[in-house]
Amino acid sequence: MKKILFILIALLSLSTIKAQMLDPVKWTSKTEKISETEFNLILNGIIDKDWHVYSQFTPDDGPLPMVLTFKDQKGNFELIGKAKESLYKKQFNDVFGVDEYYFENKVTVTQRVKITNPKTLKVLLNLDYQVCKDVCINQNKNFTFTIPAIAKLDQSVSNIDTVATKDTTLIKKNTFVKESITSVNPSGPKKGDGKGLWTIFFLAFLGGFAALLTPCVFPMIPMTVSFFTKQSKTPAQGKKNAILYGISIIAIYVILGLLVTTIFGADALNALSTNVWFNIIFFVLLIVFAFSFLGAFEIMLPNSWANKVDKQADRGGVVGILFMALALAIVSFSCTGPIVGTLLVESASKGGIAPIIGMLGFSSALALPFMFFAMFPGWLHSMPKSGGWLNTVKVSLGFLELALAFKFLSNADLVLQLHLLEREIFLAIWIAVFGTWAFYLFGKITTPHDSPLSHISVGRLSLGVLVLAFTVYMIPGLFGAPLKLISAFPPPQTYSESPNGFLGTASVSKEILPDGAKFGEHNIITFNDYYKGLAYAKTVNKPVMLDFTGFACVNCRKMEINVWSDEKVLQHLKNDVVLISLYVDDKRELPKGEQYVSKETGNEVVTIGNKWSDFIITRYKTNTQPYYVLMGLDEQNLNAPISYTPDSNDYENWLKDGISRFKKIR
Repeated sequence: MKKILFILIALLSLSTIKAQMLDPVKWTSKTEKISETEFNLILNGIIDKDWHVYSQFTPDDGPLPMVLTFKDQKGNFELIGKAKESLYKKQFNDVFGVDEYYFENKVTVTQRVKITNPKTLKVLLNLDYQVCKDVCINQNKNFTFTIPAIAKLDQSVSNIDTVATKDTTLIKKNTFVKESITSVNPSGPKKGDGKGLWTIFFLAFLGGFAALLTPCVFPMIPMTVSFFTKQSKTPAQGKKNAILYGISIIAIYVILGLLVTTIFGADALNALSTNVWFNIIFFVLLIVFAFSFLGAFEIMLPNSWANKVDKQADRGGVVGILFMALALAIVSFSCTGPIVGTLLVESASKGGIAPIIGMLGFSSALALPFMFFAMFPGWLHSMPKSGGWLNTVKVSLGFLELALAFKFLSNADLVLQLHLLEREIFLAIWIAVFGTWAFYLFGKITTPHDSPLSHISVGRLSLGVLVLAFTVYMIPGLFGAPLKLISAFPPPQTYSESPNGFLGTASVSKEILPDGAKFGEHNIITFNDYYKGLAYAKTVNKPVMLDFTGFACVNCRKMEINVWSDEKVLQHLKNDVVLISLYVDDKRELPKGEQYVSKETGNEVVTIGNKWSDFIITRYKTNTQPYYVLMGLDEQNLNAPISYTPDSNDYENWLKDGISRFKKIR
């Protein structure tokens, strides 16, 4: 009887665990014939409500991208290009400072392959991806695609065998806050993308106004107005020609954006945004643009181009007006070229139609003043006169170009992990650039094309004060300040000569660090190895706090930045527990002797991240991050584990509860 009762209890426990397990993405797969030797391997995923899966194009230093790994490829089949995806959403992640690309509701991934060995009947695929809601789960699934035998190549064959890992998730109600994700109707336009495109349009519009206020463009406004006034027989005809002229300017730049999108493809430049050579080339390009604006040299198109176009403009009519707009673009290139180039780089890296939207915004700002002043010539009397202030605008743009250039160099350095442009060096460069700009605005520094300055205007003085204030704001960043206003630009705090700031380690000597420990977030002594951390906890007689986390876990970073920084929480983490942070996405390989096959999932455990992921699945029947466990020295839980808990008071109460329980039993 007791034996039967024991079995019933065991079965009940097992069913309870299974009920707690979540598999947010349900995958199906199939093989589709393209030709006698080429096939499409197709994965279709249905994503549970409120969950999202990250794309393989998600930039570095953000959430984990999807990775497709094909086995036994050599001599059997070839991959034709990179796997294609269904449309993804795009949203800026202010924690990581990068755009993230993800899918909601459903996802389709298609990889074309060419069979080179007629005996190949199966293609094995390992799919590694991250799926997130309030927590994140690193999923690893295997798929077997069946390839028809040569005699049966005339029919498409659905995938027969799909082997999935046992991904599990333990979730407690009322402990999570939904991650901020823009919802979208799958059949309608994407709101997240729309917001991003509006941002690009607005920034490009500002760039167009900046170009308008340069020495190459601004003086051309009265000249253009004079032309339309003299050439038009009636005011109505003048207004009509002015509108046509503005539309022509817009059309020229939009066509330029269209060419960039068409030549490189909607997603090709998107993928290039994290490419090392892409970033280095545009670093050099922006440096050249900056030196041009600062007066070192002029970037000009051949004069013969302008002369030929100018002759066509004399033809009059619609064709003449169109060539007038083209002449404006060519003549003003020395000032507009660097701005257009920068905008194309920034918008093209976003992918899709962003270059077209960027050029639409830029050209609209450039064209509108020409249109309106030509339609209403009387407004010219209210225009400020040309003068030295135009060169001030141009030089100021040069300083901005110079600062932005180092963002691209920083991207390349982060990808290569060379640590040549760490956070302190990046900020020192920006402080120097903006500080020099402030001195220039105050008249302490002049450039080759500046006019003699007898006094400083109120506008120039105000801008100088603003730039100087921004320069001063950045200085504490050298000592560990987060600098939230520019968090998307400098490297993260962890990519630094002093991850805790120049003053962050002053209060704690590295000599007192126990074996296997390091200074983690907020200078907390942290272990990244479970067994070393547990051994240390036994020597100091303190409870252990397991922090299952990930380098690419958004809510993990939010917890560390917003909750762990709370003074009461931080005191407990520093003084009352031994913190062990286990990164489930650590891609470093384990020594060959430590690699194994998981008894729980059946997957190969070959990396440090695999090890800790298998650990949390095996012991706690979950694979979510963040996930926090308070346990005693006997490795038994002191209270119920929790996950994402953005309320610092709730988190502190959880800590106090576990610590008080430990004190009672020790």
